[in-house]
Amino acid sequence: MSEPRFKVRYSYLPQQFGDVDDLFDQLKMFVPSGDFTLGEPLGQFEEKFADLIGAKYAFGVGSGTDALKLGLKAVGVGHGDEVITAANTFIASVGAINELGAKPVFVDVDDTFCMDVSLVEAAITPKTKAILPVQLTGEIVDMVALMAIADAHDIPVVEDACQGILAATPGPDGHLKNAGTWGIAGGFSLHPLKNLNVWGDGGVVVTSDGHVAHQLKLLRNHGMRNRDEIEILGYNSRLDTLQAIVGNWLIGSTHDITEKRIANGAYYDGQLAGIPEITVPHRRDDVRRVFHLYMVFAEDRDGLLRHCLDNGIEAKIHYPIPLYQQDALKFLCHQPGEFPVTDAHAEKIISFPCDQHLTRDEQAMVMDVVRSYYEGR
Repeated sequence: MSEPRFKVRYSYLPQQFGDVDDLFDQLKMFVPSGDFTLGEPLGQFEEKFADLIGAKYAFGVGSGTDALKLGLKAVGVGHGDEVITAANTFIASVGAINELGAKPVFVDVDDTFCMDVSLVEAAITPKTKAILPVQLTGEIVDMVALMAIADAHDIPVVEDACQGILAATPGPDGHLKNAGTWGIAGGFSLHPLKNLNVWGDGGVVVTSDGHVAHQLKLLRNHGMRNRDEIEILGYNSRLDTLQAIVGNWLIGSTHDITEKRIANGAYYDGQLAGIPEITVPHRRDDVRRVFHLYMVFAEDRDGLLRHCLDNGIEAKIHYPIPLYQQDALKFLCHQPGEFPVTDAHAEKIISFPCDQHLTRDEQAMVMDVVRSYYEGR
């Protein structure tokens, strides 16, 4: 058997799903039921997810992108409307807006990798129908400030919490409030590389608003009130019941997974603080960041990336080309330099493995390789 290419890999899926005999047993027992669409295990998963996040309602949908799209649709976003979002997000955030015929309006970010809330008010126009903050990397936007702006302008907030399961910051009462529960709706991804994942695409949209919940329930299932009555025009976006069984198998471990990622991030922060060529992002004291991604700023980033890959560390860049400069978004007519912080990030950021299955020895290997690059220069 050949040696693995990487001493420290990025994907942890072989470890997370390395021992699934009991899960297979559950799947085998379920299959004869034929309850594959909106089945009982899905309802169980939705109840558990709502409880995990702190929302009244949760609906399993086809993907994280669908979770955002349905959340936006449920608050009335449609053709010709504008939705304010971050300039450095993953394409799915903008894809959800575009699928509704709306226009993404970008604001720049700050060094937390999240939307710079101080720029939001200037982006509001009479066409603004929603604000879509992105809890990128497992960090969280300054939601207190953002909600104040949104409330003052009577604009609904639909959170992109796809990378932010259990990310949190204190609410007005001083208690931690989870990402996805600040706005009127929040979308989550169950993609295989999320900290709560399934065996393919999947997502969840949450809300605590009864009217929005009714809309979401209809929207994810063709707009059907029942088998024979169509209340509104909707979509086919149901989380498969088989995937919900996988979700139910894992969801009880979510807090433990989160704490391990937080501990791994703290270890990296402490070690990297001693390397002058690396800058750890600003860490607000009042945030529980869950490190879906562990990203820092690096001098000579591209050289460091090559050095890591050549020495068995599977580092990555999220993302090397600013979203607003992608060919698919040329129709927005943005010019390079319009979002300078986003541009600077694209030149300097690097991501290291930070998942719950990493050992301290593996993290130490990452640090050794990073130090050796800068010492070697």
